Amino acid sequence: MSRIGIVTDSHSGLSSDQAAQLGVMVLPMPFYIDEVCFYEESTLSREDFFAKLESGAAVSTSQPSPADVEDIWNRALAEYDQILYMPISSGLSGSFLAAAGLAAGDKYAGRVLVVDHGRVSTPLVRSILDALDLLRAGHTAEETKQILEAARDEMVIYLGVQTLEYLKKGGRITPATAALGTLLNVKPVLRLDTEKLDAVRKCHGFIKAKHFMIEALKQDLETRFRLQDEAGQVHLLAASSAAPEETAQWLDQIREAFPGREILSGNLSMGICCHTGPGALGIGCSCSPRP
Repeated sequence: MSRIGIVTDSHSGLSSDQAAQLGVMVLPMPFYIDEVCFYEESTLSREDFFAKLESGAAVSTSQPSPADVEDIWNRALAEYDQILYMPISSGLSGSFLAAAGLAAGDKYAGRVLVVDHGRVSTPLVRSILDALDLLRAGHTAEETKQILEAARDEMVIYLGVQTLEYLKKGGRITPATAALGTLLNVKPVLRLDTEKLDAVRKCHGFIKAKHFMIEALKQDLETRFRLQDEAGQVHLLAASSAAPEETAQWLDQIREAFPGREILSGNLSMGICCHTGPGALGIGCSCSPRP
């Protein structure tokens, strides 16, 4: 039987310890801070990232270099016959297309399969867990890629943002809108689907934003994902760029709203945090892929 490994990037939000427990390799993403390049978890910790973000430093994301991608592939292929490479969603970054081009070359053809799963942060971690389940069930790398890609749309996550500053910096709202929103205590709720991150509601205060997100997910479970939920195929997700205490309170609120359900919680990736800033909280779900 072919030995199949999984490689992702740090847009998953997986720490090195979590990745080691799963047996997954993680490619650190490059960030430019005041024009100096740092690598997530390698030369840039989450604490330093948020400190620089809040200090007003110019922070921007970047795609990994082809050399860095090939280096981690080569290390993985020294251990495995094939690998599934699961980078950030193709709808959120050009990393997928660049990796797919590399994988199509003679050196990696048939050995590296780049999965267009449509996920980032906690939804991506859930997709990695699904991939591991599929491989343990005996599916080939090719079958696992096809199954994950067929399920790419069966996911949603809502993100409540506590500040408009970083949406303004990213060009998603105008400075005038940000200033007025701050004056009126507007807290936007963003929805992350397969292809994009869009604003879906402007709430007056973060308590209302959290309430809206929970009710929006309840509505999704009763409509969009009703059949999957009735079949026990829905996994609840939570994500955060907030302090541990606030994150714990958010998880308690989710458990109260959805009693008896397991929740997969993780860090919002730094790439998403560039747009949401610190203090963001998220809730969503992902459906088990069906062979």
